[in-house]
Amino acid sequence: MEMCEACAQHYKDTPRGEEEIRSLVHRLNRIVGQVNGIKKMIEENRYCGEVLVQVSAVESAMRSFGYLVLEEHMNTCVSEKIRAGDENIIKETVELVKRLS
Repeated sequence: MEMCEACAQHYKDTPRGEEEIRSLVHRLNRIVGQVNGIKKMIEENRYCGEVLVQVSAVESAMRSFGYLVLEEHMNTCVSEKIRAGDENIIKETVELVKRLS
């Protein structure tokens, strides 16, 4: 995939496979469904405790999704950059891990 040099930092060098994309999009669609469910609960004036249980479920789903993307990032982007001699990727990855916590 060719792109301008200024944009290259925003795209993966190794593209995701079709099955991986399908799986990640499926997970995101489920999360969107959960968020829409919470919205409906608020509109229906549902009990706060029930809403909070669903908020917790969405947070957990997003965290799991983030860890899947992080694992892929480490297996592809990070390892490729380290092999190419770019050790700056380590600092970037540590910052990304901190953001997921």
